[in-house]
Amino acid sequence: MNRMKQYVYGALIALVALCVATAAKAQSPFDGTWKTDLSQTKFSPKPLAFYISQGWYHCVTCNPTFDVAADGQDHAVTGQAYDSISVTIVDPHTISVATKKGGQADYEQTRTVSADGKTLTVKSTGHPVNGSASISFEATAKRSGVAPAGVHATSGQWIIQKQTGSDNALLTTYKTNGDQFTMTSPTGESYTAKFDGADYPATGTHYYNAVSLKKINANTIEETDKRDGKVVDVSTMTVSANGKMMTVVDNDKVTGRISTFVAKKQ
Repeated sequence: MNRMKQYVYGALIALVALCVATAAKAQSPFDGTWKTDLSQTKFSPKPLAFYISQGWYHCVTCNPTFDVAADGQDHAVTGQAYDSISVTIVDPHTISVATKKGGQADYEQTRTVSADGKTLTVKSTGHPVNGSASISFEATAKRSGVAPAGVHATSGQWIIQKQTGSDNALLTTYKTNGDQFTMTSPTGESYTAKFDGADYPATGTHYYNAVSLKKINANTIEETDKRDGKVVDVSTMTVSANGKMMTVVDNDKVTGRISTFVAKKQ
C-alpha cells in the first residue's frame, strides 16, 4: 500500500511538474512579429494645425507650441522629441521641414498642398537612432474648415485620411520570457519590462525613454510611454481570440489624439 501511495503521489507530482513546465513554455498570444496594416487604421479626427505667415512658421498643435523663422536654418525648440527644427518655403504650395536631436538628423518632411487647397500630402523620411536603414511614410490629409487668408497655402488645420509606410517602419516583434516582456523593431527601438507598473528603460527612439506595462487580461496589455518622466503615450494592445490580429488603441497624451491601429501576425 505504501508503495502504491508513493507511485500515485509520484505520478501526481510528475503530472503537476509537467503542467507547470508546459505553462512556462506556453507562448503568449503577443509573441511573434506583427505588421501594422495602415489601410485599416482609424486616424484621430482631431486636426493638426500650423501656418506660415510673414516668414515665420507657427506650430499650433505642437505641445508646447512654438514659432520659428521659416528661413531654412536650424532653430532650437524645447519640449519636443527633437531639439531643433528648420523650415523652408520651397514654393507657393510646398514647404520642407527637418528636425534634429543632438545634432543628428531625426526626420525630413515635404508638405505639398493640392491646387484646390483641399488636400495636403506629407512625405516623411525618418532616421533611426541606431543608424539602421531610414524609414519612410506618405500621408494624405484633408483640410478642416476654411483656408486662412494671407498665409502660405499649406497653412491651416488638417485631418489625416490615409497613410502608407515602409516595411521596416511597420514591423514589431514581441517575446515573453517568464515575467519579462520584450519589444524590438527593425529600427532598433526596444525595451524589456515586467508587468508590475514600474518604469523600465526604452532605447532606440527619441519619442520616449521609459516604459511601464500592465496586463489587463491574457490578451490585453496597457503600455505607458514616458519621456524624461512625463507620460507621452498610452497604448492598449489586444490580440484577437484566434491570435492572428492585434488592435492597438493609441492615446497620444502630447497632442490629445486617439487613433486605432490594426496589426497582423506574420
